[in-house]
Amino acid sequence: METDGKGPCRTVPVTQSELDFPGVPYSVSVLKVGYCISQPDGTFRADGTITLITGPKIILVDTGGPWDRDFLKAALKDRGLEPGDVNWVVCTHGHSDHVGNLSLFPAAVIVVGYDISEGDTYRPNKMAEGQAYTIDEHVSVVPSPGHMGQDVSVQVTGTSAGTVLVAGDLFERCSDDDSWKDLSMNTAVQEVSRQEALRTADVIIPGHGLPFRVLRN
Repeated sequence: METDGKGPCRTVPVTQSELDFPGVPYSVSVLKVGYCISQPDGTFRADGTITLITGPKIILVDTGGPWDRDFLKAALKDRGLEPGDVNWVVCTHGHSDHVGNLSLFPAAVIVVGYDISEGDTYRPNKMAEGQAYTIDEHVSVVPSPGHMGQDVSVQVTGTSAGTVLVAGDLFERCSDDDSWKDLSMNTAVQEVSRQEALRTADVIIPGHGLPFRVLRN
């Protein structure tokens, strides 16, 4: 049981066959479900979730690690897209399993944390002050710090499932209990970001697991 700061809410993971959330004007599709698996030698294997938002603009959220390069190109091609068709690339934070294929998208507007750039030109924004950056009336980049210092999520309204939040490592997975705290730079700040996400989103796409629905009492 989670809380959104006002009361308890339940989170329920979707199935592997429920990775597409159609909508008007934007649809959200999980291209790859991330994972984080502890190994017997004390290491862990991890890769970040890769999400595609299609509509008036083509938006990729997190690019996976460099080892995902061929997978990502093939996944886009399966949807009739080339890397040059992607208008925006948003990396929720700077870990290698989220930013590893930025070089595939030199023509896109790039968001990494609170930095927004097009080529070598950086756009002003107020995400460091807690204000979302609006891509258009249906999609915004929302500051959601805690896991690192300048994490962001992407909020999409108008899908068949309601408001979808692509949250990066704000949530590791559904029902991550306190495990996210071991990976957090600032647990108090991240807890506030998590509560806001649970309050506003109907579906959350975490950094290392299946999307989940938020059911409020």
